[in-house]
Amino acid sequence: MTAQPTADKQSKTEFNKLQKRLRRETGRAIADFNMIEEGDKVMVCLSGGKDSYTMLDILQNLQRSAPVSFELVAVNLDQKQPGFPEHILPDYLKQVGVPYHILERDTYSIVQEMVPEGKTTCGICSRLRRGTLYAFADQIGATKIALGHHRDDILETLFLNMFHGGKLKAMPPKLLSDSGTNILIRPLAYCREADIIRFAEQREYPIIPCNLCGSQDNLQRQSIKAMLRDWEKQHPGRIENIFRSIQNIAPSQLADRDQFDFLSMQATGIPLAPVSDGGEYSPMAQTTVNTWDPVEKD
Repeated sequence: MTAQPTADKQSKTEFNKLQKRLRRETGRAIADFNMIEEGDKVMVCLSGGKDSYTMLDILQNLQRSAPVSFELVAVNLDQKQPGFPEHILPDYLKQVGVPYHILERDTYSIVQEMVPEGKTTCGICSRLRRGTLYAFADQIGATKIALGHHRDDILETLFLNMFHGGKLKAMPPKLLSDSGTNILIRPLAYCREADIIRFAEQREYPIIPCNLCGSQDNLQRQSIKAMLRDWEKQHPGRIENIFRSIQNIAPSQLADRDQFDFLSMQATGIPLAPVSDGGEYSPMAQTTVNTWDPVEKD
């Protein structure tokens, strides 16, 4: 009987550590990429999944102590999926005191008409959803659009593009949309999915599953996720290094001719200057040269 309070206290301590870590990593990403500025109206895209709930929660937390003043407004797109529980998000947002807009657009029917049976619907569904949300951001004067992608999403996208698209690209923490009217931010860019899962479980968010595709897994992404999970088990720290590498790019060490001017590259013609004393550290010191020239006669 006496062990329960101790267990509860330990659980609370662990939760506080987890919350502080997520808040710290989110705050660091916001600062590193100047995601949120004074007077911003941040449109938080809320899907009803663990990532967007966590993002809204942490942004609310940061809003209370941030050095700049900014506004949060939640937006959800009701895609008219059969059985979608329309009351859950409005009830939750009223409870936490966040103003919201619920958009209604039947993208479900569009996707069903356009995608052959058995094919993944994630791509076309995402494009339709983004287009609607971006247009609405313009309508309400949102200066930033916050998306709930985390570190694992970014790395999975990196490898999906490499393995299946032949491109070296991922998801940037901050992005100007193609139209030039929207700035997208990913405040959870430094956060691990495992931490978000634990946090969401502790907070007991009313999760809404995506049933548009019958809970169909994106097999390619799931395969990449499993690969990264195995790497982390076998080589702790590898995932962190991979993420660090996309922040430390050397274009001259890759092969993209659009990113580096290989064609006009020329040597300076200035030879290495020998060390003045000609000592053991001069370029040719203690170097034996064996030469053979087939043109010369023996």
